[in-house]
Parts: sequence; structure tokens; C-alpha cells
Amino acid sequence: MGSKKLKICISWSMLIWVVVVLSLQHLVGCQDVGDYNEINNPAVLPLITQFVYSRMSNLTAVISRDISNRSTFCIKDPEADWNQAFNFSSNLDFLTKCIQKTGGDITRRICTAAEMKFYFNNFFQPSSIDNYLKPNKNCNLTSWVSGCEPGWACSIGLNQPVDLENSKEIPARTRSCQTCCEGFFCPHGLTCMIPCPLGSHCPLSRLNRATGVCEPYSYQLPPGQPNHTCGGANIWADVGSSSEIFCLAGSYCPTTVQKISCSSGHYCRMGSTSETPCFKLTSCNANSPSQNIHAYGIMLIAALTTLLLIIYNFSDQVLTTRERRLAKSREAAARSARETARARQRWRAAKDTAKKHASGLQAHFSRTFSRKKHPEELKMLDQAKSEIDEDLYPTCSNSSITSLASPAPSKGKKKEPGDLMQIMHEIELDPDIYEGISLGIEDPNTKRHMPKGKEVNTHSQIFKYAYTQIEKEKAMQQQNKDLTFSGVVSLATDTEIKKRPLIEISFKDLTLTLKAKNKHLLRCVTGKIKPGRITAVMGPSGAGKTTFLSALAGKAIGCRMTGLILINGKNESVHSYKKIIGFVPQDDIVHGNLTVEENLWFSAHCRLSAYMSKPDKVLIVERVIESLGLQSVRDSMVGTVEKRGISGGQRKRVNVGLEMVMEPSLLILDEPTSGLDSASSQLLLRALRREALEGVNICMVVHQPSYALFKMFDDLVLLAKGGLTVYHGPVKKVEEYFAGLGISVPERVNPPDHYIDVLEGIVKSSASSSVDYKELPLRWMLHNGYPIPPDMQKYAAGLVVSPVELNPDHGTNPTSTGMGEQSFAGELWQDVKSNVELHRDKIRHNFLKSSDLSHRRTPGVFQQYRYFLGRISKQRLREAKIQAADYLILFLAGACLGSITKPSDQTFGATGYAHSIIAVSLLCKIAALRSFSLEKLQYWRESASGMSSVAYFLAKDTFDHFNTVIKPVVYLSMYYFFTNPRSSFADNYTVMLCLLYCVTGIAYVLAIFFEPGPAQLWSVLLPVVLTLISAQPNKSEVLKFVAKLCYPNWALEAFVIANAERYYGVWLITRCGSLMKTGYNLHYWGLCLFILMLIGLVSRVVAFFGMITFKKK
Repeated sequence: MGSKKLKICISWSMLIWVVVVLSLQHLVGCQDVGDYNEINNPAVLPLITQFVYSRMSNLTAVISRDISNRSTFCIKDPEADWNQAFNFSSNLDFLTKCIQKTGGDITRRICTAAEMKFYFNNFFQPSSIDNYLKPNKNCNLTSWVSGCEPGWACSIGLNQPVDLENSKEIPARTRSCQTCCEGFFCPHGLTCMIPCPLGSHCPLSRLNRATGVCEPYSYQLPPGQPNHTCGGANIWADVGSSSEIFCLAGSYCPTTVQKISCSSGHYCRMGSTSETPCFKLTSCNANSPSQNIHAYGIMLIAALTTLLLIIYNFSDQVLTTRERRLAKSREAAARSARETARARQRWRAAKDTAKKHASGLQAHFSRTFSRKKHPEELKMLDQAKSEIDEDLYPTCSNSSITSLASPAPSKGKKKEPGDLMQIMHEIELDPDIYEGISLGIEDPNTKRHMPKGKEVNTHSQIFKYAYTQIEKEKAMQQQNKDLTFSGVVSLATDTEIKKRPLIEISFKDLTLTLKAKNKHLLRCVTGKIKPGRITAVMGPSGAGKTTFLSALAGKAIGCRMTGLILINGKNESVHSYKKIIGFVPQDDIVHGNLTVEENLWFSAHCRLSAYMSKPDKVLIVERVIESLGLQSVRDSMVGTVEKRGISGGQRKRVNVGLEMVMEPSLLILDEPTSGLDSASSQLLLRALRREALEGVNICMVVHQPSYALFKMFDDLVLLAKGGLTVYHGPVKKVEEYFAGLGISVPERVNPPDHYIDVLEGIVKSSASSSVDYKELPLRWMLHNGYPIPPDMQKYAAGLVVSPVELNPDHGTNPTSTGMGEQSFAGELWQDVKSNVELHRDKIRHNFLKSSDLSHRRTPGVFQQYRYFLGRISKQRLREAKIQAADYLILFLAGACLGSITKPSDQTFGATGYAHSIIAVSLLCKIAALRSFSLEKLQYWRESASGMSSVAYFLAKDTFDHFNTVIKPVVYLSMYYFFTNPRSSFADNYTVMLCLLYCVTGIAYVLAIFFEPGPAQLWSVLLPVVLTLISAQPNKSEVLKFVAKLCYPNWALEAFVIANAERYYGVWLITRCGSLMKTGYNLHYWGLCLFILMLIGLVSRVVAFFGMITFKKK
């Protein structure tokens, strides 16, 4: 019986559900009949509600498809955005109440797709009167029912079918007008209802009789209609026009008819559908519209500060510890080498004493026993000496460095003692036959051999090896110190001394004429500078001494050059030997924030052969430091104008040492002794003499050297004003030559000073001499048989008759003296033309390519990049205070702007972001200017010497990436946590990162193309002007085009888009309206970041091109 009753109950239940479904279908399918009796049935009403909701869902889907073409710029995912606005599936109570209120004809009162399309399209075509729709079929001048009033709606006729998905025709809807349901809004000018989006609060309004306004909305009752009452909501638009329907901040609205205050520990932004729990360590009171996350900003900046302090202190400690360990190893090695040298010196003294005693015994025995000779004792002494020498010094191979001081005989063939003595006597009798040192050329890329036995790997072994060689060299120099000039030759002709490729430069009729003024800077200079000799270039001011060196080094720009310059007798470009030519500029261009040793080591790393072993490099650097007397300041900062470092004389020697450590074959120095005292000058000349003994061709400009310094030169080039040669030959013969002209040096007068005074016209020739100082260049030409220029030939025949007519000191071209005076326009055109030619010559010179004939392979771009990166890291660590000041200023800027900025939901915080773009761009540009503007001179020198510009630029940019990564965190740690925007911290950081990459590249361009003052001015001006253009609300077509070229436009768009994406539901129209007004597109966030990165990359390419093109020579 139980089972039978159960079957009967199930059958009846199924029958009831069938009846309900059929009645529902009858209700919906026969709406025009008016069968709404089932809406009061509690069992049927939920099904009717679900059915109506499904019709509404289909309607919103149709609407989203219809308007998606026009709203793609503000709707990223139409389905997701419409679901976030109209997905009421979680709670349909408001729909159930509306069905009951309307008596079941809710589907006749809901707007069709055509009416909703008409309403939403109104936002894309704004009318002249806000909040009013255009006339339509139901509401116009001839037909205006009560349903056209705000907050009211009407129904479609009973016999008229309803198609909610019809998007083409607005139905006639003027029957049975009544107030709008809760959860719906009825626009002014439409007679239908539209569901309020999620995040809104749409209750029925109440009349405020004092103001006559239907609250909480802003519309009033129509005049002349006493039976008309306040209805429901009347508008859904942007937050500025319809803020009354937005769920208030501090509350959340789970449905469009329900508003709940936010509880403690949660916060509710405006338009929220749920309350958001606050983060830990934040304070959120009841009804809080946002959370106070300042603590997280403080924690972030504290963590960042701690991390930076650890990095800087750890790195500095590592460098300090490493330098201290190296210093200990170096001092121990030097001490060991000195002790060994002293032991050897004592042994030599004892050996000499024993030899003298043995010689005395031998002489005594020879006198006593004339026919008996016993050399066994001498042999025993020599044998004992060899054994002790081998014990004191390990046997070395015949390498160029080790053999320099080795007492062992070389493997090569040596000259007999008789031949060597004959060479000495010949040179002493006739010094002119000594024209240089004949040295062989070894392959500069060949690896040198270390001492046999255990390999030299550790720092102690390397320093011991280096200092041992240095002490041996000192011992050899001491042995030859007391010798005559032949003793120096004996050292120079030692075939075991390290050899370098020889460079001999000869020049014939070398003339340089300034293109702009057609003025001779150098004229008819003929001669040669030879390897193994030190040539001094002297002359009064304006004689063209520096121009002469620039011409030899291939650095003469803006001049027209005639004549020949031959390299080793061949007409080759001097740039082909750039890797083995050293040029010491007149100014001391060194890195002030590096130590003396670091400056020298960097030059050695980048310019010595890549195949050279580390011990050999250490030997070279230590030898240069030793020879230049820089041991006491090797670990001292060179210093700058602002920060005191080493003395001026020591700085000058470091300037020379930068070229000596690269072991040049030709060394050109521009006034290396200027500013040095006599002792320092002699120390420098002794170091250069050591270089000359290895076959280095040394040419230098000198101003008023002392007599002792003057005697240390081998050759002299004496120039008169106008660049004419007065003398070119050995220093020992200069007095003899001028004495032959009747110009004798008075007693107690320095010869070079006297000759300079004569050439200046300050000192007159003696009464016995009829030679005028203006004749001296012509006398030299006649003395050597050089061709005389045509304009000077008329003076050659009558030197004594008309000496005054010779006027080479001004250096003007005589052919141009007879030209008539040009007009102002002609002179202006000539200046412009000259400037254009000068810049063209500079660009052509910078891009000049020549074959490499130096046979030295220096480190490649990647290896130099590593060296540059290491140098920059040390420099930046020593500039930690400047970096900290940059971070502090950026931190304060974020705190100030974050505290005063009031984020606007209507513009998605665009104003605050615009201020941030200006502040960050300005501060970071000024900081990035230091990367290139402060080291232009150093770069010009290094690039001229052959160092890689690519490696230099990439290393600078790579290290600046550290600031690019850190600075957004510093700024956002204050700004983001003060303003608390809806966009995530990651989105803001990503945009800020791309912005900093962009502005850093622009700063590179400004730093390279402008001087520091104008570059800073442009860095301040550009962000302000470009951001104001980009943030202009109503831009013309021209301004829109200009804004597309401005980087702040793309940064601001990326910030706004990242924030706008977090506004959904009731904010949908606000988002579309704001983006349409500014012209932004929600899909362009990635494009904005790409363009920012592209601008940064293009700026870096332009900066690099400018750096290698417009560099000074």
C-alpha cells in the first residue's frame, strides 16, 4: 500500500508541474490575452521570475552585440563587462516585486533592444541639453504621456506582440503609465524601464515638499499634473551626471534595491556590490570608503632602503677588503724583491772586493812567477758567484721582460766586446751617426713566457714576479748610471730588452691652412721623428706646436693640409696604427672618482693585447707606477674640482701614465711638463727615457724647460710664429747652429728661454750679427736646401737688404692680402660655409675607417663592456650619497603629490597621474644627465684611443637600468599608498618602469647634444610642456596629432587604462564617457607600453649616433 500511495503522489506531482509549465507558457505566449492570474501563486512566481530574467539576459546580450562596434574602445570583453553590469542571477527579489507590482505585464514595460539602443547611443552623440533624449515615437512634441516623465513608464497595447530582442523599431508604448519599479530606471523621454546595473541603488523616490525635488534623485514633478507622483530612478549615466544612483562610498549594494553599511575591518568604494576586507596592519573603521595602507608604503620603503644599504655596504666592503688584500700581497712582494736586490748588491760588492784581491794576487804572482799562470782561483770565484746567483734568482727564460735584467747570456748572437767598444767610440766622436736604435719587431700579440717551474697564478706570485723584474731593471739602470753615453747605448742595444713595433714619422712640406680664414697654422715643415729618441717641440705662442702634434696624430680638423706625412717611409694613414699610438692631451683628462691605480688598470685592460697574460700586465702597470713616482698615491682618489684628490703634478703624471701602460710605439705628449716643478719634470723625463730605450718614438711640446731637462731631449723642433721651422735636429747641435748665425746664448741664461725670447722679438741679436728674428725660418730653409715658397723667394736674395719685409709671423696667406674687403652678406655667407665645412670634416673624421696595421688585437666589445661595467660600478658606489639624494627627492615628491592629490573617479585619477609624469620625468631626467654630460672629455679621449664606443654606451645604459628598476618603487611607495587607486601596484609599477626607460633615453640625447646648463633646462621644460599638451581636455586635430608624438600622452593613457579597467558595473558608462572624451582605448595598454619602450630605444640609438658623430677631437 505504501508503494502504491507513493506512486500516486509522484504521478500527481508530475501532473501539477506539467500544468504549471503549460500555464507559464500560456502566460508568456498569450500576454496579449491578459492572463496574469498565476503571478500570485507562490509556486509559479519563481518560475515566472526566472523566465523573465532569461528574456532580460537575452536582451542585454543583443544590446551588447549591437553597440559593441561603437564601444570597443571602452569595453574590452563585452560579455564579461555586461555580465558584471546586468548579471542579477544571485538575487532576483527586485524582479519578483516588479512582476507583482505591474500585474505581470513587466515584459510589456521593459525597454526593447531598439529603445535601449536608442538610449545608449545618446551617449555617443551628446545633445545640447544634458539628461534629455531626442524625440522618439512615444515622446515628442505631439505625443507626451506621463510615462515620458522621469521615473515613469508605460505598457504596450494588449493586442500588440512584444519582441524584446527587436533592435530596429521602437514599439508604441503609451498605455497604463505608472511609476518605475525599484531596481529599474525610467529615462526622461522614454516610456519603458531599464534595469539598473549592479553597483547602483535605485529605490523609489520621495517628494521633498520643501524643495519640490524627488529625492534621492534630482528631478521634479511636471507642472500642471497634480495626480503625478514621484517615481523611480530616472537616469543612468556617468558619475558626474547621475551620482545619485551610485551606491555611496562606505556602503555596498548587493542588489540594486538594497544598501548596507560597510562593517568594521572592511572598506567599500563607491559603486561596490560587496565589502572588501582590509589588509593586515591597516585600519578600517565602519563605513570606511578606503583602507589606510600607508603602513605598507612605509614598510616597502624601509625594505628597499635596507636592501640598498646592504648592497652598497656589502659591495663597498668587498672592494675595500679586496684592495686591502691586494695591497698586502703587493707590499710583501715589493719588500721581498727589495731584500733580494739588496742581497744581490751586497754579493756584488763582496764579489768585486774578491776580484780586486784576486787581481792583486794575480799581479803579484805574475811579477814573481812571470812564466806561470794559475787562473784556477778566478774560475773558482766565478763558479761560486754563478752558484750563488742561481740560488738568489730563479732561472728565467729568454723572454723579453725577464731577460731585461737577467745576467744569463741571451740565446741570440751578441756583438763582440771589441765591436761594441768601437761603436761607443764612434758615437762619442760623432753623435750625428746615432740616429736611433735598431730594434727588431716582435709580434705584439705573442704571449710572454713566465718563469719556468710552477705557474704564476696567485696574487702573491704575480706581484713577486713583477717586482722582481722591476728591481732587476733598477739594478741594470744603476750599473749604467755612471757610464758615458756609450753606457746608455750598451743598454739600448741589448737584444734581450723587450721590443715594440717601430714607428718612424717623416714629413715633407707639411702645411696646414685654416679653411675659415685662409690662415697658415703650419707651413713648410720638413723632417722626421725617429724611434728610440725623445723629440721636443718648442716655440713661442702661436707657433703651431699643438697643431703640429695634431697633424702627426691625424687629429687636425677644419684645416686644409698639403705636403706628405709618411709612416715608416710609406704613405699610410696614422689611424691604421691607432692601437699603438698614445696621445697625451694638454688637459689632465682622467677620472676623478677613481684611484690612480684604477685609472691605469682600466687603460691597460682595454688597450693592451688581449693575448697578454695577467702577470705581464701587472708588471707593466707596476713599472709605470714605479717610474712615475706614484707609489704613495696609488690608492688615492684622483679627485675633481669639487672634491680634492692628489696634487696637480701627480695628476699630470697619471695623465701621462694612461698612455704609457698601453705600451705605445709612438707617444705624443702636449705640454706634459706644464705645471710641474723641476724634480717632477725630470722624474717624468726619466720615465719617458725608459720608454725610449724600448724603441718608442716620443714627441712632446715643452714650454721653457730647465737646462737639465733640455739636455735630456735627443732632438728639437723649434717653430716660429706662423708655423715655420727655425731648427730641427739634435739638441747638442742647436747652440752650434745658432752661433753660426751670430746668435749666442749669454752666460747664466737657459738656451731654450733665450731662443724663445729671440723668436718673440724680445731679445735682439748681438751687434755682430745682422740676422733678424724674422729671417730665421728662411735661413733654415736655405741651410738645408729646402724649397722656398714662391711668396718668400723674393726675400731669399736680399736677406740683408730688406729683412723687415719678411713677415711670416702673422701666418697670413700673401695671396689673400690683395683681395678687396668683402661685404657683410658675403662675410656672413663665408662664415656659414666655413662652419658647415668644419662640421662636415668632423663627421667625416669620426666615421673614418682605416685598416689596422698595428698587429695588436685588443679586447673585443664584450670584454671591454665588462671592464666598463666594473669601472662604472665602482664610480656609482662612490657616488652613493648622490644616489641617495635622488631617491630621497623622489620619495618626498611621491609623498607630497600623493597627499595633495584627490583622486577623481570620473577621470580615473588622470590629474594625479599627469602630475606624477611631470615629477618623475623631471627628476629622473636630471639625474640621468650625469651619465654622459660629466664624462664627455674622458669619453672623447678613450674613443680616440680606440676603445669601443658601443661597450661604453651599453655599460652606462646597463647600470642605469638599476635606477630604472628601483626609482618606480621609491616613488610609488608613497604615491600609490597615499592615493590608493583601484589599479594594482603591479600595473602602476609596469607603466612607471616603461616611463623611466623612455625618459632616461631622452635624457641621454639631451646630455650628448647639449651642454650641461641647456640640457638641464630642456629636462625641466620638456616634461611640463609635453604633459600639458597631452592632458589638454578639448584638443584640436593639430594638438591631437602633436599629442600622439609626446611620450606623456602614452604614459598617461596607460595609467588611466590600468585604472579604468577596474571600474565596472555601474561605472560602465562613466568609463566609456571618460575614455571617449580623452580619446583613449582600453585595448591599447600594451601598445602604450610598447611605444614608451620604443621611444626609449630610439632615443638611445639617436644618443649613440650623436655620441660617435659629434664628439670633439
